[in-house]
Amino acid sequence: MIKIEHLNFESKSKLYSYLNLKITGLVCEKNDWLASLANISATLWILLKDINWVGFYLYKNEELILGPFQGKPACTNIAIGKGVCGTAASKLETQLVKNVHEFEGHIACDSDSKSEIVLPIVKENKLIGVLDIDSPIYNRFDEEDKLGLEKLVEILTRYVIFPNKFV
Repeated sequence: MIKIEHLNFESKSKLYSYLNLKITGLVCEKNDWLASLANISATLWILLKDINWVGFYLYKNEELILGPFQGKPACTNIAIGKGVCGTAASKLETQLVKNVHEFEGHIACDSDSKSEIVLPIVKENKLIGVLDIDSPIYNRFDEEDKLGLEKLVEILTRYVIFPNKFV
């Protein structure tokens, strides 16, 4: 059983169903990109256990720039193709890393991070940025996390209106 604050979930799939319903409610009518990314990162910070950083990097001027997040201060610029975030952005594929120390070129913004999942955000066939989540626990993320978070990114790109500099 997964326990989050006062909520109990029988499985990760139920957790992500709840989470994505909550995210849909936050972004479906209030589609401002900055407010939406801030609220999503705060919601993930509250509802996901065993994480030490969650946030967004946005694609701007051919690199990833730090966006709304929860956690310790982070790297402000990441080159496309560098680290887990840059790799997700260049390949346009989710990167599920069970041990960041085994990921060649990992960028250690927080030395406490041991595993990471990064999801590219693509709208109208253009890279918007990435959703990055770190954990201080090895093997924290699995296929269920990947599927649930990919659904979250799908909700985000369906409802949120990004400025032209991103699309």
